[in-house]
Amino acid sequence: MGRLRYTRSALAALVVVAPLALVGCGSNTPARFITASPASPSQPAEPFELGITPAMDAKKLPASTEIGATVRGGKITSVSLAEAGGGAVTGRWREDGSSWVPDTPLKYGKKYTASVVASSTSGETVTKTTTFSTMSRPASQTGTGLYLHDGATYGVAMPIVVEFSPGIPAKDRAAVQKRLFVNTDPPQPGAWHWVSTGTQAYYRAPEFWRPGTKLTVRIGVGGHPTGRGQYGDTDRTASAEIGEKLVMQVDNATKKMSVFKDDKLVRSMPVSLGKPKTPSSSGTMVVMEKKAKTVFDTFAELGPREGYRTDIEFAQRLTWGGEFIHSAPWSVPQQGRTNVSHGCVNLSPANAQWLFNQTKVGDPITVKGTGIKLVPGNGWTAWNIPWDEFVKGSALPVAVQPASTSPAATVGPTPTSQTPAE
Repeated sequence: MGRLRYTRSALAALVVVAPLALVGCGSNTPARFITASPASPSQPAEPFELGITPAMDAKKLPASTEIGATVRGGKITSVSLAEAGGGAVTGRWREDGSSWVPDTPLKYGKKYTASVVASSTSGETVTKTTTFSTMSRPASQTGTGLYLHDGATYGVAMPIVVEFSPGIPAKDRAAVQKRLFVNTDPPQPGAWHWVSTGTQAYYRAPEFWRPGTKLTVRIGVGGHPTGRGQYGDTDRTASAEIGEKLVMQVDNATKKMSVFKDDKLVRSMPVSLGKPKTPSSSGTMVVMEKKAKTVFDTFAELGPREGYRTDIEFAQRLTWGGEFIHSAPWSVPQQGRTNVSHGCVNLSPANAQWLFNQTKVGDPITVKGTGIKLVPGNGWTAWNIPWDEFVKGSALPVAVQPASTSPAATVGPTPTSQTPAE
């Protein structure tokens, strides 16, 4: 069947509050500080000094304000933050100890008191306190979306996809990226990659996620500056799991789809791809949504002469432009022989139903040998970019992990004092 365009903004809005819709084809981590060695008899002891930010009585700070602390001659032992007339605020250190991050955005127009306690190498204890107030609710906000549902199970190629409307200007992406937190269990390295418009950012590992991986994500941009005088609308969080490994491969030369589970071939099926006028995209795509029954309606896009409205079963979206895997009983005689679709991967009803019952959102499919290449951003195209190129799309430095090495980091790149978070 054909391509039916489905705007990202509409789908993102649905993702935040409900399962994806389909319309057509076409624990606090302690700070890492170095404790000074005991002074030698000929060398005076290092001074014991403690600093804290924000500055005392700072006003109109963003709701994303973090508590900073620096120490000489000792180590930080605790941080506390409380709203005036309210309760305590929980939080945790960044991996590199550069700041203490509240677990939720601070309230607008409120006063807060932060206290940091440190102990010296000789056992002396000192406490520093600061008081600050947050800004009023901003008049202009950036809309956000997170394509990850709490408690869901995804395929091994599921990228973490964040959407911004309007897009984040290039000069502001590093500051926003510092507020995008990902934890993987078991630990695996990963990096963020921004699309050129700044409307989306993908997070993925050098290789597919390990089956059984638990993803914990916080898009902590609620009240955070996003450029152009705007601020993030809200924080978004989700915890999800990666299921069994299922990979699909389609070869235009043979007109066949091969399905692998745990790297073992379990089924081979004939397909029909896009005809020469509307070829299928070659590249690695990801199942974005699934619909057992739907209607493909292309009249709005193609007009009354070429448009059509057709009932479809077992549809799995691959691109924003309208490429799907789906049941196509009308093309069964052509499947395995010739291409007659409008860009979709056509299967027989029996094969389409079988595949639909096996797959998950986030399962990868690679199509090769067609007339056109997959356009970056036309779907969740994170895996269509080689790893060494993917990391170049990060707004922050990345400790590059070759795709052939074993995962070694928990959150983004290996943290350093220069790169507190990727």
